[in-house]
Order: sequence, then structure tokens, then C-alpha cells
Amino acid sequence: MGANGTRFHAVEAGTGPLVLLLHGFPEFWWAWHNLLPGIADAGFRAVAVDMRGYGASDKPPRGYDGYTMAADVTGLIRALGERSAVIVGTGFGGMLGWTAATFHPKMVRRLVVLGAAHPLRLRAALFADPRGQFSASAPTLRFQIPRYEHALTKDDAALVGAFLRRCAGPAWVASPDYPDYERRCREAMQIPQAAFCALEAYRWAFRSVLRLHGYRFVKALQKPLVTPTLQLHGELDKAIMPRTAQGSGRYVLAQYEWRLLEGIGHFPHVEAPEVVLGEVLRWAKS
Repeated sequence: MGANGTRFHAVEAGTGPLVLLLHGFPEFWWAWHNLLPGIADAGFRAVAVDMRGYGASDKPPRGYDGYTMAADVTGLIRALGERSAVIVGTGFGGMLGWTAATFHPKMVRRLVVLGAAHPLRLRAALFADPRGQFSASAPTLRFQIPRYEHALTKDDAALVGAFLRRCAGPAWVASPDYPDYERRCREAMQIPQAAFCALEAYRWAFRSVLRLHGYRFVKALQKPLVTPTLQLHGELDKAIMPRTAQGSGRYVLAQYEWRLLEGIGHFPHVEAPEVVLGEVLRWAKS
């Protein structure tokens, strides 16, 4: 499917109002395999997409800035023949959900964010909370190292497995479902160019701090959200600290709810799919 000058691979189930599912790092559309059937059965059109640079989607050498990736999201909504959608984003996909809803409020009917702080909240916490959020972000700060994608894919993408195990809740890592999930994510990151593309988005986020278009991006993100927003966050999330994420509500003018999920880490959609499905459907229907 073509959107914003790029071809995207998407997996679709059901008919009805559009629910667009955005995965995070180091995942691909399979992040939503537990939720797709349930969302479809509830009378929605559920679409899980491989983000730009991931999975079977195009891997252009550039376009990993916040503006382009937010335009990817709205371009996908249009390419699917819709005027608006409920967006559900996790991790990096959640950051894109915040951004798309801020930049294109008419196209995001409702927003559900998992394991992701508002980008400005995260930025503030990196400076204000060195022992907390800054050290939690250490693995992604390493992504700034040139050619780090070779380290990421080395030994059958062992670092992807290490990242999943570090950031997920221990109960899920010990569950029988976990090894298959890790294997799939490691395989997807070894698709040629996927690791480079995945890291480029993080590199832009970091480099843009010192550049004019980064300054403009931050100014644009200061506009409060007018999209009703539900934020679900794992109590044991070691990538985005709960205290970082919780401050995101200040950027939402519309209806806003926060829910902390006990015993859950950075991947609620696979760690507690039934809970997340129930919350997504409640929010989409309300």
C-alpha cells in the first residue's frame, strides 16, 4: 500500500471504523497479532502496519524525522480510504501517535498510547531525571554511535533479545509465549537495511535537538492535544519510566485517562493482551 511516497506492508482484519496499530522498536506488525482478531470481532477495521524501514515496508535512506513519520501515519489513514482513525501506538509507535494527533488533530479520532511518554515530556525528563529516565534511555542513546546497526544485528541480533528481556516484565519473559516473540523480532531486525532504518529515527530525535528543524518540531509539539487520549503504562517499564510517562497528561486538553498496569513492562500489548484489548475497545467505542 502506498502512502506519503513510500510503500507500506499492512495486515488487516474486520470492517468498520479504522483502528490503526503502530508497533514500537524492535518490533514489526506481529506486535499486534493478539489484538487484531479481537478488534475486528468488535466491529472495527483493524490494520497493523510495518512502520517505515521495518519488516516488509520500504526502507528508504531518509525520512526518519518526526515530521515525515507523522505524515506516514496520516498518509496511511488516507490510503486506507478513511478520513480519521483511532490510533493505538506502543513504544516508538506511541511517540508517533502523540505527534500525529498534535500535528493532524482532525485525522486522529481517539488515541491510545502504550509505553510512551509525550515527546516533550520525555525530552524534559532526560535532562531533569539523570538517574531515572536518562539511565533508562542508555540503550537507545547508544544508537547514536555510527554504524551501530552492525552491533545490533550481530550474533543473530542478540542485542534485540537483550533489549526485549531488559525492558519487558519478568513474568512475560518467563512465559512460554516469549521465546517465539523474541525470535520473530530478531529475524525482522536482520532484514537488510531494517536495523539502519530503525536507528535512524532515534538518531534524528537526538541530532535534531541542535538544529533549526528540531527547534521548529518542538515548537509545533507544544500545541495541546484535542484528541481524547488513553495512556496505558507498565509499572515495571524500564525503557520509559512510569514517572516520566505520567506527566504527559498536561499536553492533553481533551478527555484524558491514565492507567498503570501492575506487573507489566514496556510491551503491554504482548504482556497483557486481554487487558489492552478491553481498554482499546472501551476507548474506541466511547
